Amino acid sequence: MPEAITPDEHRARILARIEPLPARSTPLLDALGLVCVEDVRAAVSLPRFDNSGMDGYAVRRAEVAGADDRAPVTLPVAGEIGAGQAGLQQLPVGAAAKIMTGAPVPAGADAVVPYEWTDRGAERVVITRAPDDGQHIRGAGEDLTAGELVVAAGTVLGPRHLGLLASVGVAQVQVRPRPRVVVVSTGSELRAPGEDLAPDSIYDGNSFLLAAAALRAGARVDRVGIVADSAQEFLEVLRDRLAEADLVVTSGGVSQGDFDIVKAALRPEGVWFGPVAMQPGKPQGFGMLTGAGGEVPVVTLPGNPVSSYVSFHVFVLPALRRRMGLAPEVPPTLRARLATGLTSPAGKQQYLRGRYDAAAGRVTPVGGAGSHLIGGLARSDCLLVLPPGTTALEAGAEVEITLLDGAQW
Repeated sequence: MPEAITPDEHRARILARIEPLPARSTPLLDALGLVCVEDVRAAVSLPRFDNSGMDGYAVRRAEVAGADDRAPVTLPVAGEIGAGQAGLQQLPVGAAAKIMTGAPVPAGADAVVPYEWTDRGAERVVITRAPDDGQHIRGAGEDLTAGELVVAAGTVLGPRHLGLLASVGVAQVQVRPRPRVVVVSTGSELRAPGEDLAPDSIYDGNSFLLAAAALRAGARVDRVGIVADSAQEFLEVLRDRLAEADLVVTSGGVSQGDFDIVKAALRPEGVWFGPVAMQPGKPQGFGMLTGAGGEVPVVTLPGNPVSSYVSFHVFVLPALRRRMGLAPEVPPTLRARLATGLTSPAGKQQYLRGRYDAAAGRVTPVGGAGSHLIGGLARSDCLLVLPPGTTALEAGAEVEITLLDGAQW
């Protein structure tokens, strides 16, 4: 057996072959969570024009300057201006204009008197309080001006960015698209959830686990499901999907067994297989497959569910983020104190499951170290990262953790 490489070395090998996807013009809602690759500048100012910040009456302030409860000012109402219904564009001298919030302020007006300071008259209005100069008028360009930078290249587009882009008239934006990920589970023992089980069969959880993890990371997913232990069938499934794939992820069939068909099928295609000094997840594989659209990365993961998920977090998630142009690519880590003592095997980087109490800065290991214990995985929200030289730690010792399910970003 070849000498084991470190997790960092395996991840570096993968990332060295991964390139960001070419940018494409994308409708705004489809761009949520994606990286904008261009500076976007406003085509219009916001607000586009002076508009009312209140429902009330547009006035010349000088004509109502002395208004109060004891000496109200009465003005004729020259018309009504609604948002999108700007019939009155010039305010006559000595008159007021009823105006709604967001409606353009007519030329000549320099303040808005709210309804609350009037008798809400239709033909004539009684004003009992004087506004300040410019009060309740939202000035053109006070938010931003035409030509101003609204979204910088490299921004991960969130709801607020999309709302701003739409507000300045942008319908599509250049982004790194969502990578198309093909997820394949292998094993003749697997059955789809809901099917009857034979005495020697189990339900396929891995394809759902990995597909959901890829979806959470922002990818589009083709969950192929189950492929029996046939190298020929496995290759046929992959060839059918390579043209539409930006990344292939498989689980199972990469260890030393007689029926490890992923290794048997892909090693002749130039895919590397070997041990990585980690627990869980020792057997790993990576390579490039040639499809109709060019080379497609394939990351082959072990079949035990915890091994598969931990390997996704350590190796596949950075590859997906590289594809999408997201930074940082590698999930960041935190420091926390152990709630209980633990042990770790020498010579391997161990990833234990845990629950993190952020308020206390404390982490509690969940379940055992076994790579099949998916119940403990589901109850966890972080991984404890124990380096190869660590074999035992007492309660209260400081450890490195990485959060799961996107909480770290």
